[in-house]
Amino acid sequence: MKNPMTGTFRSLSSFNFRLWTAGALVSNAGTGMQRVAQDWLVLTQLTHRDASALGIVMGLQFAPQLLFLPWTGLAADRLNQRKLLMLTQATMGVFALALGVLTIAGAIRLWHVYVLAFLSGSGAALDAPVRQTFVAEMVGDADLPNAVALNSTSFNASQMIGPAVAGVLIAKVGIGWAFLFNGLSFAAVLVSMSFFRLAELRTSIRAHRTNSGFAEGLRYAWSKPDLRAILVMLFLIGTFGFNFPIFISTMAVNVFHSDAGAFGLLSSILAVGSVSGALFAAGGRKPGLASLSMGAGILGLGFTLAAFAPGYWWFAAALAVSGAAALTVTNGTNSIMQLTTETSMRGRVMALRVGVALGGMTLGAPIVGWVANYFGPRWSLAVGAGACFAAALVAVYVLVRRKEPLVA
Repeated sequence: MKNPMTGTFRSLSSFNFRLWTAGALVSNAGTGMQRVAQDWLVLTQLTHRDASALGIVMGLQFAPQLLFLPWTGLAADRLNQRKLLMLTQATMGVFALALGVLTIAGAIRLWHVYVLAFLSGSGAALDAPVRQTFVAEMVGDADLPNAVALNSTSFNASQMIGPAVAGVLIAKVGIGWAFLFNGLSFAAVLVSMSFFRLAELRTSIRAHRTNSGFAEGLRYAWSKPDLRAILVMLFLIGTFGFNFPIFISTMAVNVFHSDAGAFGLLSSILAVGSVSGALFAAGGRKPGLASLSMGAGILGLGFTLAAFAPGYWWFAAALAVSGAAALTVTNGTNSIMQLTTETSMRGRVMALRVGVALGGMTLGAPIVGWVANYFGPRWSLAVGAGACFAAALVAVYVLVRRKEPLVA
């Protein structure tokens, strides 16, 4: 019988990675609760089902990924990653608590959500490249693809729980309590990291201090055809395709007229599909452009099915397909970009990855929200589908030019 520690779950043989996974499971559940609660707050209490306002919130939340791009990756390459992660996690926890207190006190206004979304996004912009490259410090390069996939499994498993619990909390005790729980949940990560065995961390080579750190990272990534193609794909999908909060909330509220519980359930079903995709990736071989092309194409198909869904449960099934495909893309790009990048450049390259994928929402989310408002939520899904199909063609173009097989 195959030992699971040498197969799908082999990265969990690392003590530090086990602690990290346990803490992240709690914290990510809180993040899922806040996402659903924030969408519901904006759509149903602070506006009259205004998808454009929700798009602005998303745009502000992800704008720091682009604004601070010259510094976030450099910080990941130069500073102590464990200490930096503890700082960013604590900061985001404080902002979540502030949102919860304002909401429970009845003092919350739309501009408060805008400001806190930007501040929380600023912490996340610094956190994301460090969190992704820190995985390699915990498990090493050999198990990096497996650890990335298990990280995603943990994240999406918590996303099955968080949104569903948020729906119940909103209905029973109020929106603000979901924000408070998220703020407190960051303590789980902080406690887990305080018990790390520091001697077991595989500290990466730190970057030398230069005045052209970001430009050097950009030139490095753009000089490699695979990384260049991945960045273009991530821009297309991130800008127009990863706007799941807008897709789900507008379809739930404006098309299916769902209550808070049914709304939260849709996000949980999306996560079910994502967990399936992550577990498949954890047990599979190293990804390549062919698998990314397939993932982007299936994601476009999932959005197409969601756009034509005649009822709530048909839409939910399409979300599950979309979730699995989205994980193929995100995990694949994560592993490929880290494994093909020099260790001293990883922070900057991963900051580029996050900045392009999530920062693109700064442009795309308001546009997608506007399309949902004026043409209907189904048309916003059509925009996402088109972007995913275009991204798949980018990978196909590179593979055809290199005369490589199109099937992973």
